[in-house]
Amino acid sequence: MLTGELRNKVDKIWETFWTGGITNPLTVIEQFTYLLFIKGLDEAETYREQEAVLLGIDFERMFPEDKQHLRWSKFKNLEASQMYDIVSNEVFPFIKSLHGNKDSAYAKYMSDAIFMIPTPQMLSKIVDGIDNIPMKDRDTKGDLYEYLLSKIATAGTNGQFRTPRHIIDMMVKLMKPTPEDIIVDPAAGSAGFLVAAGEYLRKNHADLFLVQGLKEHFHNDMFHGFDMDRTMLRIGAMNMMLHGIENPNIEYRDSLSEQNKDNEKYTLVLANPPFKGSLDYEAVSSDLLKITRTKKTELLFLALFLRILKTGGRCACIVPDGVLFGSSTAHKAIRKEIVENHKLEAIISMPSGVFKPYAGVSTAIMIFTKTGVGGTDHVWFYDMKADGYSLDDKRNPIEENDIPDIIARFHNREAEKERKRTEQSFFVPVEEIRENDYDLSINKYKEIEYEEVQYESPSVILERVEILEKEIMQGLQELKEMIRG
Repeated sequence: MLTGELRNKVDKIWETFWTGGITNPLTVIEQFTYLLFIKGLDEAETYREQEAVLLGIDFERMFPEDKQHLRWSKFKNLEASQMYDIVSNEVFPFIKSLHGNKDSAYAKYMSDAIFMIPTPQMLSKIVDGIDNIPMKDRDTKGDLYEYLLSKIATAGTNGQFRTPRHIIDMMVKLMKPTPEDIIVDPAAGSAGFLVAAGEYLRKNHADLFLVQGLKEHFHNDMFHGFDMDRTMLRIGAMNMMLHGIENPNIEYRDSLSEQNKDNEKYTLVLANPPFKGSLDYEAVSSDLLKITRTKKTELLFLALFLRILKTGGRCACIVPDGVLFGSSTAHKAIRKEIVENHKLEAIISMPSGVFKPYAGVSTAIMIFTKTGVGGTDHVWFYDMKADGYSLDDKRNPIEENDIPDIIARFHNREAEKERKRTEQSFFVPVEEIRENDYDLSINKYKEIEYEEVQYESPSVILERVEILEKEIMQGLQELKEMIRG
């Protein structure tokens, strides 16, 4: 995590935006992002210059001879109005023109960038602030960005809200991505799942970077994320690049529409699709409606995951509880599809406070493998009661945390066979799920142990009541006499 000193520096910059009238956190992050981009371009160029000198070779400049004054290291020392003039009238158009280089992920997301900092003084303050943030290593860059993202404290439209980092990390550890995986999040937002998968691979498969093919795959073809909010796309792309993924495939796309032609393309889905959105039928891809005829986005996304995964591909996604027990034809159809035609592995029920303060919905994590030929035998259920944070709006850290236990039990499901339905996790055979209309809510199968309490006989209880009553009457009598006296 970021040190207190770095947090303070970021908070100061944030405050400068705020007092200057830019109060929407997404706009702040976006403008912050542009300036980090611009600084990053200069750093990359400086690195290449040094490398070229060292190796005695020439290299293709990003900043031509006549554009050297557009580099961060040059304009940061200018006085405010001069800097403002150069950044707003030259640097911004220049970055947008880099769009000609289609391969540059930086450029892709800058084509519709708008410079919104209103005054030279404010820009000068912000540039100073950012210049003082040491961003040499990937970890600091990543943590810095996570910290910025944590400031998006309000839910967006259509039920978007950030998935808490520890929940994302848990899902990644449950799925254990491999260096060969092709990973997608069709509702990527700020790309939290993709970033966490990348970090997991760096930590657990560091040797992939020694194999040219795998390294290329990691930087260019492994990570895919789609979203319909351009600001989020830019923020997500930046998040990934700051975490050292050079060319992430982050694109503007309505994942549920006919325009999304993806079919059997990915091996791993990690997602928290929007819950609240309702769509017009016309826009929705017809092959999704064949599986579940509905306007509910959370059901359509499940149908989409089945379509875009290769056979043998795996999915871990967050669904609102209604998906597990909803009784409409569409709800039952998607559950039946997953249980009967693919392999449903696990349902992890989460407490409703997990998404506070954004939303108080009860959710679950659904894990399945696309087979096309069934294979569901026993479904593993886990009743998560604590995630290491209080379940109120404050979300303060607490001792109780089921996450390590969930990961350990999931990866050793052989040992789960003997567990009773009264325990925190247990197996349910597919036959029983069929009999229950494919209901996947844990409460349908959980058993609660009632402890027998021994009460005393009615006559003894009555005797006690009489004694108490006498004492009360006596007390009242004394009170009366005191008042009279």
